Amino acid sequence: MKAKHRLIPKKRAGSTAKSSHATENPGPNAWRLAALSLLLVVLVIALYASVGSHPFTNYDDPEYVTGNEHVKAGLHWSTVAWAFTAFDASNWHPMTWLSHALDCQLWGLDPAGHHWTNVGIHAINVVLILWLLAGATGEMGKSFAVAALFAVHPLNVESVAWVAERKNVLSMFFFLGTLAAYGWYVRQPSLRRYVLVGLLFVLGLMAKPMLVTVPFVLLLLDFWPLRRMRNEGAIADSVGTLPGSKLLLEKIPLLCLSAASAVVTVLAQRPSLATAERFPFGLRVTNAIYSCVLYLQKTVWPVRLALFYPHPASLTPWQWAKSAILLVAISWMVWRTRNRRPSLLMGWLWFLGTLVPVLGLVQVGAQGMADRYAYLPLLGIFVAVVWGVDLPARGRKVVAVVVVSAFSFLTWRQIGFWKTNEELWAHAIEVTGSTLVAEDKLAVALQSEGRQEDAIVHFTRAAQIEPLDPLSNFSLGADLQWHGRLREAVPHYEIAIQHTTDSRLKADAYQNLATDYLQIGDALQARAKFVAALQADPQLVTAFAGLGEVAGEPVRSLAQAVVERPASGGYLQLAEAFHRAGFDTEARLALAQALAIDPALAHAQITQVTAAQ
Repeated sequence: MKAKHRLIPKKRAGSTAKSSHATENPGPNAWRLAALSLLLVVLVIALYASVGSHPFTNYDDPEYVTGNEHVKAGLHWSTVAWAFTAFDASNWHPMTWLSHALDCQLWGLDPAGHHWTNVGIHAINVVLILWLLAGATGEMGKSFAVAALFAVHPLNVESVAWVAERKNVLSMFFFLGTLAAYGWYVRQPSLRRYVLVGLLFVLGLMAKPMLVTVPFVLLLLDFWPLRRMRNEGAIADSVGTLPGSKLLLEKIPLLCLSAASAVVTVLAQRPSLATAERFPFGLRVTNAIYSCVLYLQKTVWPVRLALFYPHPASLTPWQWAKSAILLVAISWMVWRTRNRRPSLLMGWLWFLGTLVPVLGLVQVGAQGMADRYAYLPLLGIFVAVVWGVDLPARGRKVVAVVVVSAFSFLTWRQIGFWKTNEELWAHAIEVTGSTLVAEDKLAVALQSEGRQEDAIVHFTRAAQIEPLDPLSNFSLGADLQWHGRLREAVPHYEIAIQHTTDSRLKADAYQNLATDYLQIGDALQARAKFVAALQADPQLVTAFAGLGEVAGEPVRSLAQAVVERPASGGYLQLAEAFHRAGFDTEARLALAQALAIDPALAHAQITQVTAAQ
């Protein structure tokens, strides 16, 4: 007969009275649970209501939504196929792409709908946390405290208020679903129930690969609150307990899924991986240690939060050494109290373990840390504190109300910085000082408001921080060109072309440089750069108008007409006109556009043009 596991096993020798009480509790009152769930949902909606009027941000949102043609097309089979095969944004996360595509299907590019989806998923996550903890421990009050802290903590604003961070809230949803399925499996282990755990885990990995630590988290839950773990060789003193080695073997299939996800993630992020020259491994390790303490600090005192924290160029020995000492001291303390207060060890290892994938040991990007990376790890700290710190019942309630109220105020204040891109990046610069990312993005925000002169100030600062920065050099070149300083603009465009990995920015830089040469009077260089622009981005069809200017009449008029009213027949005529003018490369590019618009062009029409070439 199969042994039946319980979320909270029966009392064992050495268990505290409190554990026994939780075990015998038949379960939280359904009405009370429903009322507390509703209260949490209202709290989240009230706190985040203002995000419905916020715009998309100019950081990652264009790549994930506003500038992503696949996502903007909505949910179609072609979108699904792309989502499961694309490494766009240096990630493989098809569930995230499909979630964004569904939003575009429902709301188009109205940012309100996209923002409210994030808020809704966050609210669901908060309720799931309450249900899972209450079901696993029987402690309704403490479970509510953890869920409320998670709902209102300022570090979570970045994950909720930023549309591109859908992957964070969505992966958390699947993560919590995985934990719920695991609790179901533990009650009565079976292949069917284990498969459900694996399925939800895979969906979570396909939302954000940070969830590779799930097998580790499940082992922690086996230790507490599930209490499935017993020492090797010990006699079972509770139904369903297993030696640690067997619990580890139980997680092998999930560990294989984690390994597969890690391999795919490295392949996807390979273009964005930082070089050892820029961030040596020793610096990555010391920054990882230092960042753990910064996350702790921001958990306790969540002020001066910013969207981008630059990676430190160096750390003094004292900076990382004192951080290491603090981490070791806390670890020693929670290990010493593991039998009396197992929640402390579980919560602390949850925090450290789930941070590992985002500590920058494998560095992607130029950030040293990020608020969004704490979304999952924070849960461990909240559980450790709420269950591990003993206070009188009345005192617990007073402290909980004060802390939740204080965090709610700070969160409301932090959400306000996301009201506009200008405020978001101005605040980031105020917190971290001038950084390349913040200066570039603030300049772009000002530029979009028509404040060109103000934007140039920040583009200039960005170029001073990083002289080879493509975006600031492109913008400085455009400004110089606008003011008639044509030859001064050339080196800025060349830097942008040489150092950007963005094909559209490269194409725009080539086109602006071609126009610059055309204004200078160098038709040969102008022609070469217009062709390069089309080769970098075949959709930049305005370059055909520039080539028409180089070719002269009658090509000029035909090219302008075709650009204004694109049609396959028009591009076929343009291809023939280019050929007659001796512009054979341009003729082939025009022919490619004709075929792109109408792949079913009559064979005779194509043959006529190609034969002429």
